[in-house]
Amino acid sequence: MKILLASLETATGLPEIVGFIFVFALGAIVGSFLNVVIHRVPNEESIVFPNSACPKCKTPIKFYDNIPVLSWLILGGKCRNCKEAISPRYPAVELLTALLYVLIYWQIGFNPYLAVSLVFVTAIVSLIFIDAEHMILPNVITYPLLVYALLVRLAFPLLLSAEYFTDLYFAPLTYFQHYPLWLVSLFGAVLGGLVGGGFLWLVGAVWKLLRGVDAMGLGDVKMMFAVGAFLGWRLTILSIFLGAFSGAVIGILVIYRQKEKDLQAQIPFGIFLGIGTILSLLFGEQLIKWYLETFVP
Repeated sequence: MKILLASLETATGLPEIVGFIFVFALGAIVGSFLNVVIHRVPNEESIVFPNSACPKCKTPIKFYDNIPVLSWLILGGKCRNCKEAISPRYPAVELLTALLYVLIYWQIGFNPYLAVSLVFVTAIVSLIFIDAEHMILPNVITYPLLVYALLVRLAFPLLLSAEYFTDLYFAPLTYFQHYPLWLVSLFGAVLGGLVGGGFLWLVGAVWKLLRGVDAMGLGDVKMMFAVGAFLGWRLTILSIFLGAFSGAVIGILVIYRQKEKDLQAQIPFGIFLGIGTILSLLFGEQLIKWYLETFVP
């Protein structure tokens, strides 16, 4: 991303390490909340009430047993009351979210775009794990994420007058630079959404026409509408490519390990689209630059 980099030390006088420690702790706490979202949203349960409890014995989890990562390690991955095993997914989500927060802080720096990027990645992580467990991408997350992306693309140019979005520097948006920046940014969001969601919808429609089966669910399409609106068309194409490549590799491995080869085996594509999206947010412009310098004369 073409971000106006700033350091915590320059802005506040605090050592840079304080920023890394803070975002790691914040990510772990948010990851703990994401575990609630991942478990309850697919079951259409409230993410606020009741408090978290052991799925087996229903004993409410005390605050000291709900410390991200550490509590799971201290308890040996088991409920304190009934000794039922606690899925390693819980500390994995907490640790992954914490590490992603650190990476985003390292890449983006201390500026307003950091906060909106953390929110965006938080939603993507929740979609990845929900799709992995339930093979759905809930509307209750994808629709608000799309609205959020559009608001960010509109509000940042209006309130900060800063060009935080890399698609603004490339065609076709460069042809509209005489228009207000907020309008160009919003157009870029719409274009990115159509590229992301529209491309997947078209692929799915053609595949169903030719083969008579669904290639992907509409959840993937809605997710990429939101991703495209946030990242713009360039990074969205990269997200789809990275998702398709990683999904193809994993798909081949899954089929290879099957005793009876099933070429129709269903693999949640949202997982790989989410991975591609996060990689594009973090390293997208560097990857595109490397590709162009390496393979394009």
